[in-house]
Amino acid sequence: MDFYTILDQVIALLQQRGKASYRALQLQFKLDDASLDILKDELIKVHELARDQDGEMLVWTGETATAQAVTAQGAQPTQPPAAQPQPSPEVTPRVTAPPPDAERRQLTVMFCDLVESTKLSSQLDPEEYRDVVRAYQRVCTEVIQRYDGHIAQLLGDGLLVYFGYPQAHEDDAHRAVRTGLELIAAVGPLNAHLDQAKGIRLAVRLGIHTGLVVVGQMGSQGRQEQLALGEVPNIASRIEGLAAPNTLVISEATSRLVHGYFACQDLGAQILRGVAEPVVVYHVLSASGA
Repeated sequence: MDFYTILDQVIALLQQRGKASYRALQLQFKLDDASLDILKDELIKVHELARDQDGEMLVWTGETATAQAVTAQGAQPTQPPAAQPQPSPEVTPRVTAPPPDAERRQLTVMFCDLVESTKLSSQLDPEEYRDVVRAYQRVCTEVIQRYDGHIAQLLGDGLLVYFGYPQAHEDDAHRAVRTGLELIAAVGPLNAHLDQAKGIRLAVRLGIHTGLVVVGQMGSQGRQEQLALGEVPNIASRIEGLAAPNTLVISEATSRLVHGYFACQDLGAQILRGVAEPVVVYHVLSASGA
């Protein structure tokens, strides 16, 4: 995902939510510290749309969609007092339905990302690159839906996928790992076409982790998403960063649930940024045939 696409998405996010922590932005858009500093300069100094709060978050200072609506409403001509209908002495208050409650779930989360997508985007015309990404997303979606996975977010050239929500299965971890292996395999036929048509080849890397999350509605009326919150998505994202091109890496928690069904290579305990304890991870080699 190029920088200005990320900038536009962060602006939209801040308009909707009012503020966002730097850690959340780094997780959501996979920003390193240097990229985050550039993003802050663009929003705070260049466009003057946000301000820093306590060195921990961005707070939106631009005009919000609500303010725009109020301004537009205030600009409309009003009826003269005599023409306005008199209110009824008994007015039934409008009942607003409460937002849906958050739900605790055992969830298997998968991150799938294109390798060296920035380099790839520099080799292609923007429209060509868009076509390549859409073809990649289409191939991934077909495999994910085959195993009842739920694509929670399309993050440019990355995918955030849930197994266990909204539809739960007893073997969600197994479905996630099998999906990961088939995604890697599905890139092969796509590469055969891209190599012949454009002289390029794609590679993906995937990370999977399983654990307890809270799934609930996030965002405002302009854009609402059902997202899983907790440590699980963060760990899955960090594990994905450990994977070599065209490989799948899973956590020990996921490995325990699929033990015997897949041949795995123990990669040992890994220190993940933002995670207190080291996490044991495994490289999934293939299905065992069990």
